[in-house]
Amino acid sequence: MNPKTLLALSLGAAAFAAPLIFNPPSLGLLGSLSLSIFLLAAIFWILEPIPIYATSLAVILLQSLLLSDQGLLAGSLPASELKPYQNYISTLAHPIIMLFLGGFALASAAVKFQLDKSLTRILLKPFGQKPSRVCLGLMLCTATLSAFMSNTATTAMMMTVVLPIAAGLSKEDPFRIGIALAIPIAANIGGIATPIGTPPNAVALAALKEHGIPLTFSAWMLLAIPFVLILLLIAWQSLMLLFKPKTSRFEVALDTPFNKSPKALAFYGIFALTLLLWVTEKFHGFPTGLVALLPLTLLPALSILERKEIRSFSWEVLWLVAGGISLGLSMKDTGLASWLVNRISWDGLSGVGLVIAFGAVGYVLSNLISNTVATTILMPLVLSVVSVSAGGASHAIAAIVIAVAVIVNCAMVLPISTPPNAIAMSTGIIDTKNLAKIGAIIGFFGLILALLFSQTYWAFLIH
Repeated sequence: MNPKTLLALSLGAAAFAAPLIFNPPSLGLLGSLSLSIFLLAAIFWILEPIPIYATSLAVILLQSLLLSDQGLLAGSLPASELKPYQNYISTLAHPIIMLFLGGFALASAAVKFQLDKSLTRILLKPFGQKPSRVCLGLMLCTATLSAFMSNTATTAMMMTVVLPIAAGLSKEDPFRIGIALAIPIAANIGGIATPIGTPPNAVALAALKEHGIPLTFSAWMLLAIPFVLILLLIAWQSLMLLFKPKTSRFEVALDTPFNKSPKALAFYGIFALTLLLWVTEKFHGFPTGLVALLPLTLLPALSILERKEIRSFSWEVLWLVAGGISLGLSMKDTGLASWLVNRISWDGLSGVGLVIAFGAVGYVLSNLISNTVATTILMPLVLSVVSVSAGGASHAIAAIVIAVAVIVNCAMVLPISTPPNAIAMSTGIIDTKNLAKIGAIIGFFGLILALLFSQTYWAFLIH
């Protein structure tokens, strides 16, 4: 065992023991145990002595053993204080998890039948051969795909389109760097547009749902798309200013036709039907998690997806999100969330202040660790604090929670901040300082936009 891992394990064990040893006043045994689990999870998620998804499963296991009616304290405490162990285990099949699984199934089939490349070919046609317009077209294509697919997979695919362009440009042409940066930046931003675009969206939606504020698929898109489009345009203009092209014209060569095999056509129908049902939830009443079972059932049943493709789903992301949902649940059930909120006087902080405070913390964390992990750690605290500060007003609570999740998604300063950044860095075209420049600009404008949207458009629309 290396020293770094040993140190992280020791810190986690110490953090777990501290609340039980010092017994914080007015928290109670279950609250102290919940705090122990929270501190252990936070340290393990950040320092990773074990894989982050293993930490999430450990959270659910510890909650079941220490806080549930079937755990070690059953019989020692009043039954009314202990929650059914199913409450924690069932987060592994939470509707948000089902929604993500449905998204994984659609994304996997899209890659299999090259729907992503076919759509890119069509979407790029109107943008001509002028470098700035081609860059905008590539960013819009990437953002659109990233809204429904993994931003990692989207970046990997789109970089295959961009690399020949970059190779054909002079090494002295700054646009070579700009167009390579355009893909990860657009993938990161595009993921904000839908509930399945990036895990922090799912964490925020699950937290709101547990708090009695459900948001539909279409509602999230209505809230997020204007933000995404504005930030995407800011990113595009920033890239054009920082990396002005010396080339006046070039052409993007894409010749991938639509796959017209029977299985591909069946997939197109299922894809269209699923998206239609997701965005029309208000009219038919079927929850998004239930609709997600449609592609999950039909794609394997029709042999459109095979066993190897299902095995390739990002199951560890689902476990991570489930652990975060479960952690928020126990913090609420044991009174830990209220206790933490009462340790600090939040009366002086307005909605803007809360967005700035939590957004800044989330932004810094997300640049250093996974944005999913950052959101998972922060969201229970954010929801607890905002609930008190907003006086229970659901529109104000939802607007601030969404703002914090969005700001976390805007963290892309370092190669380690997001997988798309790492993929772009691996090409050798860009370096860290290039990424830091554009990443800092996106972070700044993302925070400003989130502040404005949370106090105006989002609050008004949710109200």
